[in-house]
Amino acid sequence: MEDRWITDWPVSERWPHYTRANAGEVLPTPASPLGQQFSWEKGMVLGWRDGYVRSGNYSFDEFDADLPETVGFFGGYFYINLANVRMQGVRSPAVTVEQLDLAFFGDHPDVPAYVPHPLDERPDLLENIGAHLGWLMTTTEWPEINQEKLDTIALRASRPDLATASDADLVARARSTQPLLQKLFESHAIPSSGSGVAPGILFAIGEAIGDPTVPMKLVSGIGNVDSAEPGFRLWDLSRTIKASDELTAEFDAGVSGILDRLAAAATPAATDFLESWAAFISDFGSRGPNEWEMSSETWETNPEMALAVLERVRFQAEDQSPTIRNKAKADERLALIDEVRAKVAALGNDELSGTYEAAIIATSQMIFRERTKTNIVRVVHEGRMAFRELGRRHGEAGNIVAANHIWMLLDSEVESFIADPASFSGTLADRAATWDQLWELEPPFIIKDGNVPPLGSWPKKGNDEAAKATVGEVLQGVPGCPGTIRGTARVILDPSDPSALEPGDIMIAPVTDPAWTPLFLAAGGVVVNVGGQISHAIIVSRELGLPCVVSIEGATEKIPDGAIIEVDGATGQVTIIEA
Repeated sequence: MEDRWITDWPVSERWPHYTRANAGEVLPTPASPLGQQFSWEKGMVLGWRDGYVRSGNYSFDEFDADLPETVGFFGGYFYINLANVRMQGVRSPAVTVEQLDLAFFGDHPDVPAYVPHPLDERPDLLENIGAHLGWLMTTTEWPEINQEKLDTIALRASRPDLATASDADLVARARSTQPLLQKLFESHAIPSSGSGVAPGILFAIGEAIGDPTVPMKLVSGIGNVDSAEPGFRLWDLSRTIKASDELTAEFDAGVSGILDRLAAAATPAATDFLESWAAFISDFGSRGPNEWEMSSETWETNPEMALAVLERVRFQAEDQSPTIRNKAKADERLALIDEVRAKVAALGNDELSGTYEAAIIATSQMIFRERTKTNIVRVVHEGRMAFRELGRRHGEAGNIVAANHIWMLLDSEVESFIADPASFSGTLADRAATWDQLWELEPPFIIKDGNVPPLGSWPKKGNDEAAKATVGEVLQGVPGCPGTIRGTARVILDPSDPSALEPGDIMIAPVTDPAWTPLFLAAGGVVVNVGGQISHAIIVSRELGLPCVVSIEGATEKIPDGAIIEVDGATGQVTIIEA
């Protein structure tokens, strides 16, 4: 293997620290060359830069024009530029570097200490930063992203019959998503960075009143979180199954081939379910494991992934409804807002009281963050479907060795490929063989000072298996959602294969994204290897009132499957009770 992969980025001299924290739940696997360059480099990364500049913390002249240093790709793996994102803590009066590190990257020991750079301080940006903070702390509705949601839904509805489209038309449809991805990620970058402000301020409020659990509780049960919506819809479908002996029998027989069996049955119950299922896939078919990567399967391309989750959720008790869970958390939050308000007022500090009220409003950024993320995923999916069709037809025609080799194209090669697809066959096959090897490598969690180890020195995944935790051992992570639960630990490595998860089990996962969301409905608690205070696992757990702990390094290896454990979401501790 070469020391570098064909789409690796140069290392930034200005901002030389990178991290997989938070990045690992966006792209847990190596990006395909086409996925990386087509949707990320020519769309989303440009929007990331634009959003950062729009938020006031940066200026355009600080970034490379082609590969803005908000992120990096090394060995195909996606990294967030840690040094770059810290500028928001350096330049903004609302949050510190330390608070940003905790919110975005968790309490990881390898995160390098912040060392000031002469170009870090930008007093000329303070006016823009102040204006943006004023917006952030006074805004509860954002019509711009609501319209973008409607636009992305309309894009899905306007999808032509791809099977009859010409190659040129497929590429044109895919290309039409690139400027939209740039604009959508501009919108996403604003609340993505802004989501760390409310927890940071509320942490200070908690210290002032002597209650460190305040930040977690006040950002729970916010409601209207788009990434949780598929779980609510799957819950409704699960109740339909539970109420029908016919549908229950079909699911008892297994999800493999179930849609065909129901179509053949053509009974009223089967027909109604299939109609509801088709509507679900139309609305949420873009979702799936690793949904930011164009080459990945989604619920539309592989429905059995979502059906497998539904098969588990159907066993959950009625009182575990996400609506009931969310309402309980929302009621708790509303009561606590008033309680904390009174405690802050009792301190007699009007400035602190005003800051508290602004922080409560700023929690809306978490809603905005999940909405903008969902908008982007819809558009990535439309590009995905166009290229899948291109790969399918040229794979069947024998112009390329396999349909999925289409993802080995570079962005600059797409038009040349449709002009002479067979000429790319060998090149794409060679790249696919090397790309497969990248999946076996364990990427460095932190890249410090721009020192990217050559690929040949990266360890193989699974070579450094962590020792199993023993009875009485306490694993410390980052608190996610308060609450304590004792139950059976179930290590789930693939959200499309959750068969071991029983209602009330504590799910131990490597990382979660919206494809995991429905599994939260079947779980009693959640523990995740990585993640910060605004990671996906925490956001969904807080909506559903599930005790949650993140950033326990190697949790899926250390915690024995089937062990009885206790999870304390307020302290971030996981205790092994019985192994």
